[in-house]
Amino acid sequence: MQNHLSEQEIVRRNNLQSMRDLGIDPYPAATFEVNASSQEIKQNFKEGDTTYREISIAGRLMGRRIMGKASFAELQDSEGRIQLYVSRDDICPPENTEFYNKVFKKLLDLGDFIGVKGYAFYTQVGECSIHVTELTVLSKSLRPLPVVKKDEDGNVYDAFTDPEQRYRQRYVDMVVNPEVRETFRQRTQMYRSMREYLDVKGYLEVETPILQPIYGGAAARPFKTHHNTLDMTLYMRIANELYLKRLIVGGYDGVYEFSKDFRNEGMSRFHNPEFTQIELYVAYKDYEWMMNLVEEMVEKVALDIHGTTEVQVGDNIINFQRPWKRYTMYEAIEHFTGIDISEMSEEDLFKTAKELHVPVDESMGKGKLIDEIFGEKCEHLLIQPTFITDYPIEMSPLAKKHRSKPGLVERFEAVCNAKEICNSFTELNDPIDQRERFESQLELGKRGDDEAMVLDEDFLRSLEYGMPPTAGLGIGMDRLAMIMTNSDSIQDVLFFPQMKPEKNAATEETSEE
Repeated sequence: MQNHLSEQEIVRRNNLQSMRDLGIDPYPAATFEVNASSQEIKQNFKEGDTTYREISIAGRLMGRRIMGKASFAELQDSEGRIQLYVSRDDICPPENTEFYNKVFKKLLDLGDFIGVKGYAFYTQVGECSIHVTELTVLSKSLRPLPVVKKDEDGNVYDAFTDPEQRYRQRYVDMVVNPEVRETFRQRTQMYRSMREYLDVKGYLEVETPILQPIYGGAAARPFKTHHNTLDMTLYMRIANELYLKRLIVGGYDGVYEFSKDFRNEGMSRFHNPEFTQIELYVAYKDYEWMMNLVEEMVEKVALDIHGTTEVQVGDNIINFQRPWKRYTMYEAIEHFTGIDISEMSEEDLFKTAKELHVPVDESMGKGKLIDEIFGEKCEHLLIQPTFITDYPIEMSPLAKKHRSKPGLVERFEAVCNAKEICNSFTELNDPIDQRERFESQLELGKRGDDEAMVLDEDFLRSLEYGMPPTAGLGIGMDRLAMIMTNSDSIQDVLFFPQMKPEKNAATEETSEE
């Protein structure tokens, strides 16, 4: 192993051993009590204020300027950075200056965790700092952090910016690019805002199975596994819809779940095989009512995170203020292509798609063809939050038939920044109609559509006991987080996105030799 260490890593391991030789435990087990943060001190401390006379703070050593008997250092905690003033005579007894001269000046490395006690003051140049009276080594860092440098004009270079490295080593990314931590703080705030909104309405947060004997609730390819004890195939859920609707059958008026779902599909900056969505089902409501809820809830999220309904996303300002624009799907296609497809047969749709240069194939039914035309010709033009409503029945096997428009269902999707962020139905609660829809999906599967839904007999049985009129909703949390945090890729809002296996550097070196 030592043969594959860099020179810096060898130096750090030697420093580790030297600390131990001096009787210093580089990984102490004792608690270090923290009573302040860097941000709090810098925001609140005023000259002459006695509030911060006994500070105890901990974090990584991120900079050091040695100046004889006194030095300046920089400490980074979870809130930011603050300057330390470290004097030999303050942290060492007069008869023993070994800790300052050997440990602080030579054996501590950038990235090491330290705890300091002291008091706040302003330097002669006006920088809020901590005058250290006690310094403790809390954890030794054996790998050097990437060094982010700036030129004389303040331009950053040599930064930790390679996307693959950042996603693989998120723990390093968050240390050297602190703004990444803010992205995930905002993501958490988004969840908190939505939970608060739904809990106030009295809806129950629940949990449903991740491993399912029959996958359903969406048109997608599943991941498959095997349960040894039961000797049966199980699927990782692609959606939690069918279980949540069983709970409405069971008597709840409103249930929701933040769920991890898994779809064995392609990867892109908008798709990860493991993703999070919230699904909500409310009895005695319909999709019109649900549209109003979505507008209200997402507007609240924007206000809670940013203090305004206007959110910067790339070069665009997205305004989530209600009301949002609405098109039916046929209206959207006609608006952006000039073609009315509402009365077209499957054959005519296929021909029209070809004429519009939309990629299609023989396995696609009427609904899939319409979806492809919309996706290629309309979706990328929808930047501001927009509801697309009233989908063809072939596209929506779980939605109720439209009450006044034959051939359509009561469904909407919200599209924002050119991507779908949510999907909603007036839920189909007629078990006979539902069975026929499932059977139609089976026929599509026989034609080669590997995303067609399968038939779930237990779900049909639950509907036969009776499900009240219900509105359902699914919101893609990762895509909404991308918008709310102005992130360009879904990987930027996932702590640990799925990656190809990392190549073994040691193996590569051996093969090169």
